[in-house]
Amino acid sequence: MHLAVYLPLLFPALAVIAARPLSDRLEPRLATWILTVGSVVLAIGSTTVLALAVCVRIPTVADLGGYSLQVVQRRDPTAWAVGLLAGVLLTIAVTAATRMVWRRVRALFNAALEAACFPGTNRLVVLDEPAADAFAMPGLPGRIVVSTGMLSALDDGERAVLLAHERAHLRGHHYLFTAGAQLAAAANPLLRPVATAVTYTVERWADERAATVIGDRRRVARTVGKAALAAKSGEDRRRLPAAAMGILGRDRARTAVGPVPRRVAALLAPPPRNQMLALLGVGAVLAATALCTLEAAQDLHELLELAKGG
Repeated sequence: MHLAVYLPLLFPALAVIAARPLSDRLEPRLATWILTVGSVVLAIGSTTVLALAVCVRIPTVADLGGYSLQVVQRRDPTAWAVGLLAGVLLTIAVTAATRMVWRRVRALFNAALEAACFPGTNRLVVLDEPAADAFAMPGLPGRIVVSTGMLSALDDGERAVLLAHERAHLRGHHYLFTAGAQLAAAANPLLRPVATAVTYTVERWADERAATVIGDRRRVARTVGKAALAAKSGEDRRRLPAAAMGILGRDRARTAVGPVPRRVAALLAPPPRNQMLALLGVGAVLAATALCTLEAAQDLHELLELAKGG
């Protein structure tokens, strides 16, 4: 195979470098889409290349495919050590991706089940708990859960911001974006910074949506900071399904405020504008990944055709 077909294994390193700048400089909704789709494309590309490098060298696969393993080795004399390494990496990627799919499906099921167990059909559920907390849970219907501790920490205008933020999570199906990015990161650990960036951009997306609804970016910034401080000073919060999302961020159970300072600073700054150069750069990397993956598939097809004749 040509050297170019192995480039999808290297492109995720570019995504690691670009993830933070893209999450800061692009409009959050577009940044979320680009980072999520980009991570999935890069994960598919790298996993496909590993699979192609490994499968054609397995004797059982050669017997089933009716081609000569000797011809394959002669036409593509890649060292067996490289093939073995690719096999190990592919096994790890498939195992990690399978575990992640199972965990995400279970989390979504638990979230939907818990949301359905709340009484009534009203999307807003108020829990009588002193700890300040607020989050959105996907389900049929999706629920916005707010504790009395959080409500008492905010005034009427800030409560409106809180509800607008949580509604944005539900309407935008943000849990699907985080799930996609985390699945890609499980398949290719190099993409973990991209998944982290997506958890940030979905919160920024909800922040900006709340700012549009309320019409006051400073009020939204103040509410985000105030809610985080209230949660930090409160008692330990309940354990939530991984699919739940809220104004405090996804990692609120392990960290005090997460990326809240970045979100507040972004809200106090002018609304972000999309930069054409960054978009072109991302498009070029994704196009190159797709082309290299297709090149790998085409090379494999030609190689197997020759091996069948040999």
